Amino acid sequence: MKQGTITIVKLYLLVFIFISFGFTQSTPELVDDSFTFTEGPVWKDGVLYFSDIKEGKIFKWSADSGTTVYYVPTEPSNGLALDAENNIIIAGHGARHIARLENRDSITILASEYNGEKFNSPNDIVVKSDGSIWFTDPTYGLNDAGGTPEMDYCGIFRISPSGEVQLMDDTFSAPNGICFSPDESLLYATESDPSIRKIYVWDVINDSTIINKRQFAYISRPGTYLDGMKTDADGRLYSASVLGVVVFDTSGTPIDTISTAPYSASNCNWGDEDGKTLYITAGGGVYKIRKTYTGIEAKEKRQGSRLPDSFKLFNNYPNPFNATTRIPFYVAQAGIVNIDILNTLGEKVATLAYKTYGAGNYVIDWYAGNFSSGLYYIRMATVNGIILQKCLLIK
Repeated sequence: MKQGTITIVKLYLLVFIFISFGFTQSTPELVDDSFTFTEGPVWKDGVLYFSDIKEGKIFKWSADSGTTVYYVPTEPSNGLALDAENNIIIAGHGARHIARLENRDSITILASEYNGEKFNSPNDIVVKSDGSIWFTDPTYGLNDAGGTPEMDYCGIFRISPSGEVQLMDDTFSAPNGICFSPDESLLYATESDPSIRKIYVWDVINDSTIINKRQFAYISRPGTYLDGMKTDADGRLYSASVLGVVVFDTSGTPIDTISTAPYSASNCNWGDEDGKTLYITAGGGVYKIRKTYTGIEAKEKRQGSRLPDSFKLFNNYPNPFNATTRIPFYVAQAGIVNIDILNTLGEKVATLAYKTYGAGNYVIDWYAGNFSSGLYYIRMATVNGIILQKCLLIK
């Protein structure tokens, strides 16, 4: 193969990756790192508000005025959200309640218990367009304070617009991040127990009912955990984690990781006037990264029907599989075909092919005897684009 051909293909793939991920730089820009443990960023009227859990304060920041203390609650706050009237809603990490911040001096407690039992430690929070408040309730703040839970489960709750508290799910070990899809037809929540490391999704029915709980994504690396998360206007999910912010497309496929090394990311939210800057809380700092493209879905739409005509990646078989699976594919014209295996972080763990194929149908085998059980992705890349497909290894 000619060196010039290889260079062109590599350049094309780099351009594709840049457009798909949609960020103008690979690492976020530091806003301020003078805190202890930041959480819950929310953008309101040109100002970023966020919690410092360890310091027990809510700060505000703007490009013009810098950072100042905005509110000092009686107990540390965690996640923050805005209601329909643009009030800040607080997940009371230490106070074990959900509250509305009325001004810089007072709050109104909206709920603090369910069926006569105190909440554990409200963590992350989202407000639906109907005015209902949804939040996760693990025991992290309670554990830090050496307290004893009154509930024998960690729930996901909903507070109706009239103030009624409803238990939505009690099957999580450590529910954490929570958010809706842009059209609010889907609810996402993270299971941050390091032994589980999953994101689940439900269908939302009639504003107040969730059904069809299922796994959306899984982080395979041991010792990691998932934290707060948000979706963008196109439905991609941005989940804070030990690795930074992991970006998933609407099928649950990881397409990017925004590194916050050496710190773990705790949460994220959209800000600036056009809502296209992602603000990230991580360690004792706040960071931001600018998003200027609409992402991988837009790239696929621009390519239109040309992709299926030029190459195809068929379903592997068997799937799920135990040790070996066969991967059929088709190319319409001669050229380089690169077939890689990715883990759920989007990291390449194996290369099955990187060579020139003539036009035709082919089958390649993946022997996965040395890999751990779990979800993997087959990625096929040609000069015409990239296709991702899920496969499940079970031992």
